[in-house]
Formats: sequence, C-alpha cells, structure tokens
Amino acid sequence: MENWSLFSLCVLLGLTSRWAVSFHSYSGAGKPPMFGDYEAQRHWQEVTYNLPVHEWYFNTTNNDLNYWGLDYPPLTAYHSLVCAYVAKLLNPEWVELHASRGYESHSHKLFMRATVLFTDILIYIPAVLLYCFYFCDGSSKQKVATALCILLYPGLILIDYGHFQYNSVSLGLALWGILGLGLGWDLFGSLAFTLALNYKQMELYHSLPFFCYLLGKCIKQGLTRRGFFQLAKISLTVLVTFALCWMPFLSDPKQPLQVLHRLFPFGRGLFEVIHIMYIYCTHLGFCLFLRLMFFLFVFFHSMLPLLVKDGLLLPYVVTSLAFLFLSLYLLSALERSTEEELRLGLYRKLTQRWLPKLNLSRIIKWKFWFSLVAMAVLSFTSVWLEPPAKFPDLFPVLVSILSFLHFLGFIIYFNLVQLMEPQRKKSQKKTN
Repeated sequence: MENWSLFSLCVLLGLTSRWAVSFHSYSGAGKPPMFGDYEAQRHWQEVTYNLPVHEWYFNTTNNDLNYWGLDYPPLTAYHSLVCAYVAKLLNPEWVELHASRGYESHSHKLFMRATVLFTDILIYIPAVLLYCFYFCDGSSKQKVATALCILLYPGLILIDYGHFQYNSVSLGLALWGILGLGLGWDLFGSLAFTLALNYKQMELYHSLPFFCYLLGKCIKQGLTRRGFFQLAKISLTVLVTFALCWMPFLSDPKQPLQVLHRLFPFGRGLFEVIHIMYIYCTHLGFCLFLRLMFFLFVFFHSMLPLLVKDGLLLPYVVTSLAFLFLSLYLLSALERSTEEELRLGLYRKLTQRWLPKLNLSRIIKWKFWFSLVAMAVLSFTSVWLEPPAKFPDLFPVLVSILSFLHFLGFIIYFNLVQLMEPQRKKSQKKTN
C-alpha cells in the first residue's frame, strides 16, 4: 500500500510540473516568418494530414522543405498524422493546408501541450517509474527521490513543452528497451529500442550499447547452439519492425533514399557533433545516477541562452531550484561524496605519489559549490546586464565555455571509472 502511495505521488508531481510549465511561453511565439519549433510540429501535422505519404519528405509545390520540412524518421511522421486527425476534429483551421501557416491561439497551444503530456503519460512516465521502483536499489524514499529527479528534470520538461520536441517519446521507448533487457525479455527490448530509433535518429547514439549487450549475450550462450537461434530471433524482430515502420516508403527506391537524406543532412556540422557529446555523456552517466545529478544540472544550464530567448526564464529558475533541492535533500548528493561512493580509487592512485594527503572528496564539494556560484552569476549577467558592443554574444559564449568544461570533465571521469576501474561484484538480483 505504501509503494502505491509513493507511486501515485511521483505521477501526480510529474504531471503537475509539466502542466504548470505549459502555461508559459514557447519557442517562436509571434515571431514570423518561421515561428519556431511550435510551428514546426504544427506544420508537420498539416503536411502529413493533407499530402500523400510519398510527398512527405520531398520538396513539392505543397511541401516547401525550407519551411520546417520533415527531418525525423517515419514514426515521428505517423505521430504527427495521428495528432493531425485529432486536431482536425477539434478545429479544422489548425491543419488547413497553406492557410494554417503560423497559426497561433490559446486553444491550439493547450492542444499542442496536451499532445506532449499524453505521450508522457503513455510512454515516458510509466517507464521511469517501473525502472526506479523495480530496478533501483535502496529504500522506498530513495526510489521515490530518484523517480522525482528524473520526472522533474527541467531540461526535458522545458524543451518538450517549450519546443515540442517529444524527446520523452524516444527516451521513453529506449527506457522500455532497457527494461525489457533487464527483465530478460530481449525481443521486447529490441522491439522497443527499434521503435525509439524509428522515432528519432538521435537514438543511434544509444544503439551501440544495445547491440554489444545483445550480441555478447548471444555469444555467451554459444553461437553454435542456443545463442544462434536467439540472435536470429532478435535480428528478425529488428528487421520486421523496421520494415513495418518504413513500409509506405519502400514501393519506390527514391523514397527511402530521400528520407535518409532528410534524416542525415550532414550540413548541420558542428551542432550534431556537440549533440553527440551531450548524449554520450548522458549515456555514460546513466549507470551512476546519483553522481549524475550535477551533470544534468550543468546540461540544463547550457540551454540558458535558448530558454531566455524563448521567454522561459521564470520556469528555468523555478525548476532548476526544485531540481537542485531534490538532488541535495532527497538524494543526499553531498552526503554521498566519499572517495568510495564517487569511485575515485583510480584518481587516488594517480595522486598518491605526489599528493598523498590530498582530500579528493573535499575538492569535489568545493568544485560543486564553485560551479553553482559560477552558473548563478552567468545566469544573472545574461539576463540583467548588457554585453559590450564589441562582444554582443559574450554571455552565451561564456555559458557555452563553462558548460563545455564541465562536459569534458564528466567525459574523462566516466570513461576512467567505467573503462579502467576493476569490475565490482554484482549484487544479487531481487526476486518477487
């Protein structure tokens, strides 16, 4: 009974935080000619509803790819189509071809954010709760705290409800894949992750761990015996899922090639490289969640210029402080900062010869508070001070530099911990 009460509390707080943010501004509001990511998602609904499938990814008279052309995999397009059918029932003007370009209204904003909330309830929130309550060790309080920190993470909430990116769909499907593998349901895990990959191509950054884990498991079972048949079943599951997702585009060879061209426009260049770094850091830290809180806070801080531009300063401050409180109070992050808990054994070996009395745990705490102060100062100056005329982008650049230095530090830390530290004894799995 207690677990159900805690479970319900997590759901309630997760939903409340999302709906509260939904009443604030969003990307591109009232800013022609492109109107921002809000318009992009609305436009995709317009395109998928009014045009045949073979025109969705092609530049035609009715589909100007320079105006928010589709650049995500087919599952995203199907999602837009489903939302478009609902929008058509509520108000046909929302998806009227050409005439709906740049459409903005209070009712439509609520509809768009309701679509994000619905996918959270359907896919992301259940996956997070199941992961925290059934796969995380610790007391009920610690499980609740972990779930709340994930569900109330400001970066995902403000980006999904301010930019309508539906990142929770792909992340939720990927997490369902992890749950499947954790329960020994390899086919279900493969299916879920393949759907995530067909929703957003950025899930390619997570594909290598899935591939290596499943292949290693099959090899361990023996490729001449049971492992071979398991590998064949997994491969078939992945291929059939891909075939079903791409089926409408397989009648003409030009169709899948054009979709791939839209999915991987290499002209994006530096942004994609930086995004790879973000996702790489996030994945490496997933197994060390209690030490990941500060990384997530920094990652969110790196979005500051974008959030200020979109008028999301107040939600940024409130959700950041709430997230920080949850990390420090509920998860006792600062209390869990001994060298053993932070897995600093390798660093101790590297410094023992020259600095035998160096207190690494205390240094970590000092760096934590120094970084918080630096981020607070940069947040304040970015909003309230005018940059020098010669350097109009001074504050965004400083935010980027500070965030990059933190990301670099986390990359080094997680790689050293996971690649060079001796493997720890695995704890016994709990059984119901």
